[in-house]
Amino acid sequence: MSRYLAFPAGRRAKWVVLVAWVVILMAAAPFAGKVYDAVDNDRLGYLPGKAESTAVLEAQEKFPAGRVNPAIMVYRREGGLTAADKRLAAADQRKLLAKYTPNARPEQPVVSQDGQALIYSVPLVAPSNKQEGAYILDSVDQIRDILGTPGGGLDLKVTGPAGRDADQFLIFRDMETTLLLVPVVVVAVLLLLIYRSPVLFLLPLLSVAVANQLGSAFIYGLIKNTDLVINSMSAGVLSILIYGAGTDYALLLIARYREELGRHEDRHEAMKEALRRSSGTIIASGATVGLGLLCLGVADLNATRALAPVGILAVVSAVFAMLTLLPALLVIFGRWVFWPKVPHLGDETRHLAIWHRVAGLVSTRPRLIWTVTTGVLALGLLGLTAFNVPQQTYFTKTPDSERGQTLISAHFPAGDSNPATVIANAAQAEPVRAAALASGAGQVQEVGRVGGKVQYTATLKAEPRSAAERGVVEKLRAGVHAVPGADAKVGGPAAIGLDQRDTNVRDSWLVIPLVLVVILLVLFWLLRAVTLSLMLIATVALSFGATLGISTLAFEYGFDWAGQDPQLPLLAFVFLVALGVDYNIFLMSRVREESARHGTHEGTLTALVSTGGVITSAGVVLAATFSVLVTLPVVGFAEQGLVIAAGVLIDTFIVRSLLVPALTYDFGDRVWWPSGLARGIQRTPAGRRTLQPEKRA
Repeated sequence: MSRYLAFPAGRRAKWVVLVAWVVILMAAAPFAGKVYDAVDNDRLGYLPGKAESTAVLEAQEKFPAGRVNPAIMVYRREGGLTAADKRLAAADQRKLLAKYTPNARPEQPVVSQDGQALIYSVPLVAPSNKQEGAYILDSVDQIRDILGTPGGGLDLKVTGPAGRDADQFLIFRDMETTLLLVPVVVVAVLLLLIYRSPVLFLLPLLSVAVANQLGSAFIYGLIKNTDLVINSMSAGVLSILIYGAGTDYALLLIARYREELGRHEDRHEAMKEALRRSSGTIIASGATVGLGLLCLGVADLNATRALAPVGILAVVSAVFAMLTLLPALLVIFGRWVFWPKVPHLGDETRHLAIWHRVAGLVSTRPRLIWTVTTGVLALGLLGLTAFNVPQQTYFTKTPDSERGQTLISAHFPAGDSNPATVIANAAQAEPVRAAALASGAGQVQEVGRVGGKVQYTATLKAEPRSAAERGVVEKLRAGVHAVPGADAKVGGPAAIGLDQRDTNVRDSWLVIPLVLVVILLVLFWLLRAVTLSLMLIATVALSFGATLGISTLAFEYGFDWAGQDPQLPLLAFVFLVALGVDYNIFLMSRVREESARHGTHEGTLTALVSTGGVITSAGVVLAATFSVLVTLPVVGFAEQGLVIAAGVLIDTFIVRSLLVPALTYDFGDRVWWPSGLARGIQRTPAGRRTLQPEKRA
């Protein structure tokens, strides 16, 4: 097996590998460039197949009006609307209805009781030959251009479900540039700082860029040939994961290659040995992340389930490129790429002095270190008491639709801008309407009938996206469900939010235990040590809980984001546990190798010093790439980015650098139970290495 893994380092093979990757890139590039044009950001993509709101959306397509997405226009003048304001609004309404719904019966704009605001709606229905998201975005853009800015003290905003969706789809459209360019810049800057070489950083950067092209082409193939619902967020995660994980694998390989260049005169032999030593760890690490993400495949929420194949393809692309293309490039360019610090035969591997000090601290006070670090992480768990607050803000900034919603909330009854949709058997239309009114709906208006079904819109007496609104939806559903023979179902934006939240809770209870079991089995197989595997899982789980608790406090009091995204706990857990174990695999694989030579105590310290710099650098790179999500103006994306970035840094600087080494040193050989290392056997006679601290310039 090792002979095949070392193939890219061959004198002729390196050129074969390079040519093969040029062919792969030429084949993949045309498809990779089409990914964001092919993604599906339709609302159905974020819903579970069996949810009640999903059934309502599907039923709406059978009505002549289709899936209505109303845009609500709000006009407001402080001190009171003038007669000219009302004439302008009426003229605007006629103009918009004539363009978008010429057969609709115009209704009189509704004026608020204080006389300062009025609203009217324009129903938008995407034609069958166009994606709903693209149609809504284009239509709302046109409406805003048509209405313009009246000025003179009159505020005019476009909001409602269509306005909010348009602002969301606009973010998705602009996301491509952010998620493709920013990770490249971040990784380039960090690699330049890490290597302090004007040439070396280009090789891993080129390799991950090519891996991203390959992964994107795979995703395009999935979109075109499967029923998976892959949206812009899933495509963005692909790029972030490839740049983050791929760079980590590159750092590990290059660090080992540099060591071997000090032991081998021939760079080809040095790379072969580096691949033999590090490829197993990289493959095991990629397998751990991939299997963790594979567990998302059992989720019910479409958008969550799609992350399973996306994540696996991202990891496979990254591992494949880092073990083939990068080694070939390194041996083709030769030792000089490390300039100005070119490694020569006989050079001692030097490590930063700080890691010698950390190792000394671990060896003298291991129990104190793991007790204190465990206590600090446990304190972070206290922040979880503020968790589970329903998300109330969607955007980190205030787009036009949010400003419009604020105006409506200030002048009209709560819920007027966010109606629910009720679908029922037409034979029971009147009892369903009565039940909806009795269940707390403000107004219930019939939209149409077709195929024995009736459709109503029902206003909800609650502030949009609030806990009260979810309570009203639950009460409304209970009321209409109780009508005999009605087969009534409640959908609409509020119902969609409720179904997403409930489904995420169910998915979490299913996926999280599965992830723990799968990764634990991987650790058993890799480390052949039950005690150590359980210890690593426990430390990563503790790290995740502390990260989520600390981040929750930051959301509420640092960023003023009201509530948490429903997907946050599940996705953050899967990524953090998989990636956290990833770094522990990097460390403990080296600990096992050194322990077989020198014993667990010396092996732990040697591995800590040897891997400290490279793993810390890898953690910083991965955290930086995920932090790109924080720049997106959507609370859910920003929260995911912040939690994962913070969690990776906590794993890197606390768990991997202090907690795990201290526990391993304190437990000694017992951590390897039941393998032979626990009984002091399997050790090979080898002299102790002298680790030289890196000299400061």
